[in-house]
Parts: sequence; C-alpha cells; structure tokens
Amino acid sequence: MITVVGEALIDLVGAEGSRFDAHPGGSPLNVAVGLARLGQPTTMMARLADDAFGRILRKHATDNGVDLSAAPVAAEPTTLAVVSLDALGRASYDFYVQGTADWQWTDAELAAVPAATQILHTGSLAAWTDPGQERIAALVARLRDSTLISYDPNIRPRLLGSPELARPMVERSVAAAHVVKTSDEDLAWLYGDSPVADVAARLLASGPELVIVTRGGDGVFAMTRAGCVVQRPSVPISIVDTVGAGDAFSAGLLAGLRERKLTQPGALATVDAASLTAILDTAGLAAALTCERAGAKPPTRAELDAARDRLPDS
Repeated sequence: MITVVGEALIDLVGAEGSRFDAHPGGSPLNVAVGLARLGQPTTMMARLADDAFGRILRKHATDNGVDLSAAPVAAEPTTLAVVSLDALGRASYDFYVQGTADWQWTDAELAAVPAATQILHTGSLAAWTDPGQERIAALVARLRDSTLISYDPNIRPRLLGSPELARPMVERSVAAAHVVKTSDEDLAWLYGDSPVADVAARLLASGPELVIVTRGGDGVFAMTRAGCVVQRPSVPISIVDTVGAGDAFSAGLLAGLRERKLTQPGALATVDAASLTAILDTAGLAAALTCERAGAKPPTRAELDAARDRLPDS
C-alpha cells in the first residue's frame, strides 16, 4: 500500500460577506484522498483531533476510502488554515498552528506505520514543524532502504520565515527521499532566479533518484539521477481555482509509480523517458481536472480515464 504521513487540517475558505466555509484540507490528506480515489490502497497517518473539525476530517477520509487505522486520536485541537483566492484562482494561506494536533507525534504513534507500505509519502508543514519533524525524519531514515520515500516540500513562506532558514530543513528531507515533487514557485522562493534544471541537478546530487517540478501553465519538468530529462506541456483547462492541484499531481504520480511497479529504492534512478512521460501525463491530467472545480477535489479513476479518452492525442 501507499502510506501518507502528515497534517490533516481545516481550510476556512472565504465565501460571501464575512462567512467562511470549512473544507477538509492539508497537503498530505489531499494526497491520501487523491490516491484512494484513484483506486490505490492508502493509509493516512495523521493526528486527528477529537473535536468537531477533527470529526469532519475523519469522515472525509473514510468516505473516500482512506484507511485511518494508523491515525491516532489527538487531544490537541485541529489546525486551521484561512484560504484567500486571487482573481486567477490562486490560493494563499494564513495558518493557526500553535499547539495543534498535527505536530505532536510520539515514537509509539509513528511505529504504527503499516508493514505492507511500499511507498511512504511525506512533506508539507509536518515535515518542518516542531516538535514532530524530528520523529518523522527518524521514521523516513528507518524505512529508506526498503521503502520508496516521496517528498513534497509544499513551501508556506508565512510559516517558514525566510529562505535562509528554510533551505537546510527542506534539503535534509530532499536528501532522505527517493522522489521529490516540488513547484517552480517553491524553488523560486528557496533559490531565487536559478534555472529549474540547475536546481533539480543540485537536489539530485544530494540523494534523490527523481526530481519533478510542476510549472503551472508551463507544464512539468523532470530529471533523473542518470540525467534523463522529460518536459511535458500542461493540459488546456478552464481554471476555477488551483486549491489541491499540486496534491492531485502527487497522487497521480505515486499511483503511476505503483502501477508500473517502480516502488523499489533504486528503480527511479534510471527510469526510461517513455515510462516517465506516461506517469507525468497522468499526474498532470489529475491536477488539471482538480483545477476545473472549486476546492481540493481530486478526480476518481473513472473521471481520469474518461478525461484521458477525450484528449486529442488519446
């Protein structure tokens, strides 16, 4: 199965007037739901609060087929994110994270990672928020030789402070992963105007086998440790908003890796361009479909297959 470790929080999305609508969110939870909706056996390890918001999160996950048997019930409150959308549907976030459930991991809780895990995905806030980040890093280190590790930094500048403070934390997680999925916006914040290919090569040199950079309307760039470079265009769409698009991409990516049996550490270092192209195209289509509807609503397998059949070159 695929196991996702990280936060599950509530997005408070501005509606009419002073009203906010509560939606389940958090990048790791979105990835887990996206995977389950694509038919992948998925476990979510998140500390879910025993409060009204926590019950919304638990129901959302189980309703979408995510296994929560390794998700402890937390005494702390649910993390909140206030979401603002600009005229192009791009989201920005204000977070309420102090003393909330997502960061208080214990070693005993993380020891419950399922033995059947083939891919472990982590990243986002939980990978660089104290006190839990060190325990998650220890879990990744323990599993790295036997399990494919996937990482998405999912940069949130308002929580990270400055690129100078963030880079060491992000780069530690990059070095521990086999596959890194990030965005051009993340890399621009971390490394300024450095070309994407140069940054990808720098990241690969630290340990990963595959680095993928999503670039919004400019498509996606990928590079393997062996130097294979694949660039794919974006899918033409009518954007409603971009909430959850990167997470839907991650779900499509990980589903593609599992379906092609590319789950053994070492397999991605020399993956061929044709296989990588097919995986990236599926992941990009999943992200595009998510952008065509409001909120983080990744496609089902049936929706993805139907959309693929409608593409001009299908």
